[in-house]
Amino acid sequence: MYIVMLGAPGSGKGTIAKMLAKKTGLAHISTGDMFREQIKKGTELGKLADSYISQGQLVPDEVTIGIVKDRLNWSDVQNGAILDGFPRNVEQAKVLDEILRENGKEVTVAPELVIPDEIIIERILHRATCSNKECGAIYNTKFKPPKVDGVCDVCGSPLIIRTDDNEETIKNRLEVYRKNSKEIIDYYKEKGVLKTITPEDPTSDNASEQAVNIILN
Repeated sequence: MYIVMLGAPGSGKGTIAKMLAKKTGLAHISTGDMFREQIKKGTELGKLADSYISQGQLVPDEVTIGIVKDRLNWSDVQNGAILDGFPRNVEQAKVLDEILRENGKEVTVAPELVIPDEIIIERILHRATCSNKECGAIYNTKFKPPKVDGVCDVCGSPLIIRTDDNEETIKNRLEVYRKNSKEIIDYYKEKGVLKTITPEDPTSDNASEQAVNIILN
């Protein structure tokens, strides 16, 4: 089962992808996490990615495709994976189809998360993530704060706030997403694998669980 998560930045793709991974046992492939790891290490790839990400721009296709193609050759994804942050446009979607087709596989479902922009902005401005990569728990200091300020409830590691989580950059990222999303949404709709999910109350505690159930049913 290959799941492609679609939705604007801050729509909940990462949270839902982690829940899907836990429920299905599939690997969660987050291009954002992979790039941030490279940025943290100070690699050439990280520096290149940061020059785009810090401005709210997308990392060029050739860079993103290269890192994802390599990851899809790992043994833990031969029977399925959850892709979060890739593909972001039709060109990337076609490349993904080619990669999977070589192994007789195909995208099973492409959930599209539809959340109002004002909620997305509030979510991202108050977002905090566990610094322990093995944990990766996500909090919102306004909607879902940790029990102890700045500390992960799950593993006790410090929480971090991304440097690109400011209102100007968020609005730019949303604009970039709107500009690029229509074609890829239509692409997966034509393939018959698109599932549009619009939670009645995106801020409720069970909204993500409801989305997971919709995706798997």
